[in-house]
Amino acid sequence: MVARMEWLHNRFKSDELQIVLVALAVAIAGEFKITPFSGQMFRVGLGSSAFLLFILFMRRQLIMKMGIVVGVTVLLFRITGDMIAGSDPTFLESLRTHFSAMLYYIVFAIGMRLIQHRLDDMHPLIVGLCVTATDFASNATELLVRSMIFHWGSIPSDQWLLIAIVAVVRSFFTVGLYSSMMVRQMRILHAEQQKRMEQMLNVGSGLYGEVFYLRKSMNAIEQITASSYELYGRLQQAGDKQISRSMLEITQQIHEVKKDSQRILAGLLKLSNRETSPEMALGEIIDFVVKSNQEYAAMLNKNVGFTLEKAAGYSTTQSIPLLTVLNNLVSNAVEAVQSRGRITIRVWERQANTLFSVSDNGAGIQEQDRELVFKPGFTTKFNQDGIAATGIGLSHVSDIVQSFGGSICLDLEELATETTFVVTIPTAALKKGEMTCADLLYS
Repeated sequence: MVARMEWLHNRFKSDELQIVLVALAVAIAGEFKITPFSGQMFRVGLGSSAFLLFILFMRRQLIMKMGIVVGVTVLLFRITGDMIAGSDPTFLESLRTHFSAMLYYIVFAIGMRLIQHRLDDMHPLIVGLCVTATDFASNATELLVRSMIFHWGSIPSDQWLLIAIVAVVRSFFTVGLYSSMMVRQMRILHAEQQKRMEQMLNVGSGLYGEVFYLRKSMNAIEQITASSYELYGRLQQAGDKQISRSMLEITQQIHEVKKDSQRILAGLLKLSNRETSPEMALGEIIDFVVKSNQEYAAMLNKNVGFTLEKAAGYSTTQSIPLLTVLNNLVSNAVEAVQSRGRITIRVWERQANTLFSVSDNGAGIQEQDRELVFKPGFTTKFNQDGIAATGIGLSHVSDIVQSFGGSICLDLEELATETTFVVTIPTAALKKGEMTCADLLYS
């Protein structure tokens, strides 16, 4: 059964079957028609519009091959319809009546073949004009051939004008329909790409933070290893062999931990490369931070209003580090707000620096705690069991900011009304091409 389904799927994907299905669809659509010239067999139907849509959507197909198959199928479809309807035409009479309709689709395919490879580069208005000309030429061919077969004589100018009007209306309507469908498809694609980008940035900023902290821990392990080995040497010189041996074992264990950490760090650094830090405008970074924390506030059942003041608009490749810093500050502000509050995010340039500030009207910071907020281990967050958080958030943010040659501080002047953290980073360290995420992590 599975093999049967796969066979059907592969057959449906084949070019030949697709062309046959297009031909049948066009033939059926052509039966929805009007006859603009009284007493004549010339018709204007939906078949040409359907054929044009299929050509626009299936440009990888051989248009000439499709045009010939569609033309023959329409001819046979209409002859069969005459036979079934029992209107008493002979096969040759029916062929004589509908032969010119086959020529319409072949000429239309020739015209579209001429512009097939330039469609993506053309303005929709130009495409509409080209299709109008192709449609008019195809209708003119059909009408002239039909006129010769049935000896109609000269064709009045008002009929040519009507054909031209039909070509304009039908072509621009079809091209407009196609363009609107493509715009909708592009919007869906853009939304999907935006969602994927947000996921990548979320993962990237979290990964960057962990790598940066692991790098900091590696430096601490290096220092501890060196200090332990130095202490081992002193104990050896003092003649305390038992304790010195124990000290050496501890040093070796620390060294093993360092090697394991190095392997983990090497793997994470491969992920924290240039590709995980896309170039973004500062405004886009701020917008992403706001969107992310609006969802966080909703998860906490808090009504938080965000105000943005963006006075700097250059692009930076340091989107991931900035997201890590700003997300931490804004999420702290969301947590500080009670059930309802506001958060203001500002970004501006001053001399050679770019400044970011995050303000909230939440619970605030106690005076005795203001000097400790950037110290590792300090926290005011406790879970429902009374267990304190790690307290590395702001100290971690401070380390990242310092890696850019910048600084972070608590704005004491605004503490009476709101809590404001101000980040100052040299503009040269943020602007495009100055430094990569990997450079910062290795520094």
